[in-house]
Amino acid sequence: MFLACLAFAAPSYSQERPTVAVVTTGGTIAMKIDPATNAPVPAVSGEDLIAAVPKLKDIANIRVIEFSNIPSDYMGPDRWPALVRRVEEVLADPTVKGVVISHGTDTLDQTAYFLDLTLRSDKPVVAVGAQRNASERDTDGPRNLLNAVRQVLADESTGKGVTVTMNSYINAARFVRKTHSSNVQTFTSGDAGSLGYVDEDRVVYNYTSPRRQNVPLPERMPRVDLLAMFAGTDGSHVRHAADTGAEAIVVEGYGFGNMNEAMHDAIKYAVDKGVAVVVATKVDNGRALPVYGFKGGGKTLYNAGAVFAGNLSGDKARILTMLVVPTTKDQKGLQAYFDK
Repeated sequence: MFLACLAFAAPSYSQERPTVAVVTTGGTIAMKIDPATNAPVPAVSGEDLIAAVPKLKDIANIRVIEFSNIPSDYMGPDRWPALVRRVEEVLADPTVKGVVISHGTDTLDQTAYFLDLTLRSDKPVVAVGAQRNASERDTDGPRNLLNAVRQVLADESTGKGVTVTMNSYINAARFVRKTHSSNVQTFTSGDAGSLGYVDEDRVVYNYTSPRRQNVPLPERMPRVDLLAMFAGTDGSHVRHAADTGAEAIVVEGYGFGNMNEAMHDAIKYAVDKGVAVVVATKVDNGRALPVYGFKGGGKTLYNAGAVFAGNLSGDKARILTMLVVPTTKDQKGLQAYFDK
């Protein structure tokens, strides 16, 4: 009887541990080799992901929310708003310390940036994936999941925004890019540098990102096309986008955002039709700026009505454009968002 009373009165270790939600979306981290095709396909449930990392139960109560199980190449503006709403709902629970999102690496940086722009909570949200599928003996998924949960548990992680944490490096959503198709050290932040590092004993932050902004989630996601300047183009792809319903176009140019004469004329054509045009640069580091004065140079494109994306990649410039175009297509109004 005495032992029974002790057992009843003993504290619950599961109650003492903080709760971290893991929202699973799919990707290589949730794939295994299909014997029929001898290629990785979606095969791992959220619960299976967590079971593969036994150390998690020693540091946190893990609440699994299965949002989807798709390749990240299928992730985009048709799913992003629902993901934002689901994560907001989870973060609103006062017992939840923060959220880890498992995701494929191909679009991980885009999803993270969309979330960073639209989530309102200051609780940590950490996006992770894997370069090696779950069938491989040296899969990087379990380590990335463990590091992400450790990051969420660190008090210093509050207010840092959405991050992508892979191979122990913490990268701010705005700056991070995938830079290698297969190496586990693929996500870097270029000139901005990594936000921090998940070390063996603690989480270390180098700085707090100064380039964060929050924008409302629009009621609808407009069509925004991402196109590229390439040598010898006649600009017909820009005209086609403007003629077939694009509300805005992001164009990746050379250098500061420079193009040839045909692209200058095509961009002016789109702007004159009421289609917003944002110019980004193909270059990994540096900014798109209206500098050059030859026809097709950035200065002439700006004079034609184009907006310049600064240091945002074309993919991320498209995301910010999608979120703000329902509010304004005015050049000055749009440029203000990219200058923040």
